[in-house]
Amino acid sequence: MKVLYVTSEAYPFCKTGGLADVAGSLPPALARSGVEAAVILPLYDRIGEQWRRQMTFRRYIYVDLGWRHEYCGLFSLERQGVTWYFVDNEKYFRRGRLYGEFDDGERFAFFSHAVIDLLPSLDWMPDVLHCNDWQTALVPIYLKDVATRWPEVRGIRTVFTIHNIEYQGRYGADSVDQLFGLDRGWYDDGTLRMDGDVNLMKGAMLMADAVTTVSPTYAAQLHDPRYAEGLESVVDAIGWKMHGVVNGIDTVGYDPASDPALPAHYTPEDMGGKAVCKSSLQTALGLHQEPDTPLIAMVTRLVGHKGLDLVQQAMDGIMATGCQFVVLGTGDRQYEDFFRWKAGQYPGRLSAQILYAEDLSRRVYGAADLFLMPSKSEPCGLSQMIAMRYGAVPIVRQTGGLNDTVRSCQVGQPDGNGYVFAAYDAGAMLDTIGQAVGLYHGDAEGFRMVRRRGMEGDFSWDRSAGAYRNIYGKLLGR
Repeated sequence: MKVLYVTSEAYPFCKTGGLADVAGSLPPALARSGVEAAVILPLYDRIGEQWRRQMTFRRYIYVDLGWRHEYCGLFSLERQGVTWYFVDNEKYFRRGRLYGEFDDGERFAFFSHAVIDLLPSLDWMPDVLHCNDWQTALVPIYLKDVATRWPEVRGIRTVFTIHNIEYQGRYGADSVDQLFGLDRGWYDDGTLRMDGDVNLMKGAMLMADAVTTVSPTYAAQLHDPRYAEGLESVVDAIGWKMHGVVNGIDTVGYDPASDPALPAHYTPEDMGGKAVCKSSLQTALGLHQEPDTPLIAMVTRLVGHKGLDLVQQAMDGIMATGCQFVVLGTGDRQYEDFFRWKAGQYPGRLSAQILYAEDLSRRVYGAADLFLMPSKSEPCGLSQMIAMRYGAVPIVRQTGGLNDTVRSCQVGQPDGNGYVFAAYDAGAMLDTIGQAVGLYHGDAEGFRMVRRRGMEGDFSWDRSAGAYRNIYGKLLGR
């Protein structure tokens, strides 16, 4: 079984968010399961020289996109049992950043068309093209388009994964032929038409042989207009081919027993190093040296759907529990300013790190006793799994992948690994935080067991890779 994973970013080469973590971890896990896996992504200028030195130039072609005739180079390297292909075009990808350019539609249309045009240049013809989010949504459409005149690709099956339905790739109706080089019929027949615009995600959902999203709960929620961002009718129409598969994390890279970013290491059996990590972070961030005070952490983008309005409403109540609080991340100005303000109100007890640094995030995970994720929506979430891996007990809202990975210990469940609240309400969140803090202070052995269950949970990609392999196999009749 040969799978080509098509993505706009992949760790460790380039990263803006969770997609990069998925793209960097799932293909190696597929390879370990016996799948012949390869990945293809743009060769951004942000990809460092340490990787470029390992690349081999394969060939170049020209990609026709409407009236455009653009150079396209192909480079590759081998890593973790996977071939990583890089699509080169400096006009489109030498920008200093991955996204947010005025011509993103054209850039990723070029990339998607290049993926199809480069298939003869790869070492093998894939059985499955696994595409991700709107940036690669044109791949299943271009494949269908060329298959009418290219018999060799007619047997290729496509999978499209929705990581976040909020970002759909919407453009004006004229973009079908002018920008994407497609026949107008793709719009007129409704494949790409949505509310008078071109909607690339809709097109991929209709044309892909299977559609996946990143948790079973999120897959169910996408039938609900409150979560589907206007695409609920499309989700209803393709529900028969939709699957929810929980993401995993890189359990080798995220390991408190060996993580080089931590000042001390620890295991579920020997937690001594976590106290060292907590003390070290308290010193570094100017918090009081209080080993017995629970440290609550958030590592997040500071945006509305992460539930930060609840945190704003409840912040003084959270601090009234006697805890220390650390937030790490960047995002909307209103939230950045709020946390800076609150840090000034609670010196030595609240630290607002309005930045993002990978090593610091790992130190926060390593130091935290409790980890707060009150998301309004969360397709999967990786932070709660990383937190549990590092022995921080999660406090989450019952939505998306948070619901699928955190088992509440509030109702006497013997396998509880965190705390869950259902209502999107500041009072419900604060009450749940109070219960977690109460367990920390009142039942050290109970808290230790909850922490240990989280650390020993299976959040590896191997489980998820097996689910994807089953999906591929069904598409191929194997």
